[in-house]
Amino acid sequence: MTRPDPAFWAGKRVLLTGHTGFKGGWTAIWLAAMGAKVTGLALAPDQDPALFDLAGVGGLVDSRIADLRDATDVAQTLMAAEFDLVLHMAAQPIVRTAIADPVATFAANIMGTAHLLQALRDRPGLAAVLVVTSDKVYANAETGRPFTEGDSLGGKDPYSASKAATEIVTASMARSYFDRAGVPVATARGGNVIGGGDFSRDRIVADIVRAAAADEAVVLRHPEATRPWQHVVDCAAGYLVFLERLAKDPASPRALNFGPAPGGAEVTVGELASRATAALGGRPWRHEPDPASLEARALGIDAGLTRKVLGFESRLAAPEAIDWSMEWYRRQAAGEPALALCREQIARYEALP
Repeated sequence: MTRPDPAFWAGKRVLLTGHTGFKGGWTAIWLAAMGAKVTGLALAPDQDPALFDLAGVGGLVDSRIADLRDATDVAQTLMAAEFDLVLHMAAQPIVRTAIADPVATFAANIMGTAHLLQALRDRPGLAAVLVVTSDKVYANAETGRPFTEGDSLGGKDPYSASKAATEIVTASMARSYFDRAGVPVATARGGNVIGGGDFSRDRIVADIVRAAAADEAVVLRHPEATRPWQHVVDCAAGYLVFLERLAKDPASPRALNFGPAPGGAEVTVGELASRATAALGGRPWRHEPDPASLEARALGIDAGLTRKVLGFESRLAAPEAIDWSMEWYRRQAAGEPALALCREQIARYEALP
């Protein structure tokens, strides 16, 4: 299976948005390890603790704190900067936060992407841009059928709608401006990502870790729900492989799904919580239904096109992804450096057959 090529990334000038977040932090660490010259653009971390601080990500990249919701701030921050490749990961990623404040989520996810693409128009030397959205971009009728890239976009909750709209904004700006300049702009639709270093509120793994540390039972709203669980290194690897391909072959697809490999066991939220709490020695989870929730009960994505086009598929099944995640948290809580743990798991992943 294909994996990120260090020889390709060495010396590449990469703009990575969202480097202060969970997925962005892991990606920044990996890019820096391969010798890329990374410029990070994002808001300051909104987690405490934050992987950005624990792993010293700011010391690995040219870290620029800016607000993508502010077009002037973005333009000034990137003024005169030149990049070979852009990986746009910055977003408001929490479903319940979006329900509580939909307008702020629309501003961050939709207009933030528009402002970034506007600032990147006519950039000399730009080879490709990859915008990360979500598996939740699809119109979900709760059939349980995994979504393919040709399925209709939708979004019955504000977060999903913001990501579907981001897809439309990206495609329209690509066709209007970037295609004529020969710069491929594409989107990556990733599954539910788990891994060490995520301390967000209202994210299942982070909530489990906090509950175990406090000797409390984590509360689940929908233990029966299914999600396409994917470890953060699998996710980051897929995005990097896709961006490589876009730079080498502008005729590559403009949207690809990234999720679990086919044939893996479907893991519910409750099963994930049971395995994770057992690994941490925590209390059994507790179910508190939320009748007003708009979250989908069943969600799956078909990454078959990604496998066909890129020769890439996830290497870690959901149980392994859970185990790797809990190992990171256990060892970090015991005093091992976060950066060393990230680098070790990336190297372990690279060594997988």
